[in-house]
Amino acid sequence: MNLTMLYSKIHRASVSDANLNYVGSITIDIALMQAAGLVEGQKVDIVNINNGERFSTYVITGKSGDMCLNGAAARKVQVGDKIIVMAYAQYTQDELKGYEPKVVLVDENNQIVAIKKELGNV
Repeated sequence: MNLTMLYSKIHRASVSDANLNYVGSITIDIALMQAAGLVEGQKVDIVNINNGERFSTYVITGKSGDMCLNGAAARKVQVGDKIIVMAYAQYTQDELKGYEPKVVLVDENNQIVAIKKELGNV
């Protein structure tokens, strides 16, 4: 049996822009993508801490500090909102023995503060 588990997340990032006229996706700082193990085109879930919105989109590579929601997703956020970006993966029972999701903690400017490998106490 395979289980879908949290693979990684970027925790409490600040929305830097919302571009309604872009085709769609979330533009994320490449350093944050690398730290979280995300790749361009990967599906992610977004949780807006400010208003409770939850939605899915895909990742595109951005520049330093970028955390921009594009297309229809731009209607679900406001610049400055805090969001959580989550990615999932399929794990077998054997793979779960060493299960440690990456949790990337960022500051107000979306710069990495810490990278943890645990679910609680973030």
